[in-house]
Amino acid sequence: MNGGVEQCVGYKEWVAVCDALLSGRQHLLLRKGGIHEGREGFSFREERFVLFPTRFHAQAAQVRAPEVSVGKTGEWEAGEEVPIAVWCEALWARTLTDWKQVMALEPFHIWTEDLVRERFDCGELQQIHCALVRVFRLPKPVSLPYEKKYGGCRTWVNLPIAAPSEVDPVINDTDFGEIRKAIEEIVC
Repeated sequence: MNGGVEQCVGYKEWVAVCDALLSGRQHLLLRKGGIHEGREGFSFREERFVLFPTRFHAQAAQVRAPEVSVGKTGEWEAGEEVPIAVWCEALWARTLTDWKQVMALEPFHIWTEDLVRERFDCGELQQIHCALVRVFRLPKPVSLPYEKKYGGCRTWVNLPIAAPSEVDPVINDTDFGEIRKAIEEIVC
């Protein structure tokens, strides 16, 4: 708790990816890490979190989703309402160093090969962080006024909202089980 206000952790992700996760078209989060991740670098440090949608001017060109409509682009402005509608549970996280494995995951996300390769090749090591997430729809989406402290190249932000007490999975248990099995056959 922070001064009596409940806190929930938010994972910053492109609006287009949030939409793909919410619609059941994506089941992985891939991350190279932001500039402000600290000396240790990025990690999937949280198992449960809401998605905090971010706007990025070129995201439509960097996803394989022709129906993507990103709307307004650029950083949120102070006071704009940020819609929070997605809850995720990271079932596992791994650092992948084999490009063939990374490429085999293509059916489970919407990013273009060029973007994934750019992230994989970034830094001294060729690697990318990957998490399998079970995605849930919040029964009642929340709007949060944007504040400057949510900006910048960082993945995790503390949000002044309560963690949900109940959520609805975007896909059923059987279908998710099949997706999980297929992904784990690639990375395990």
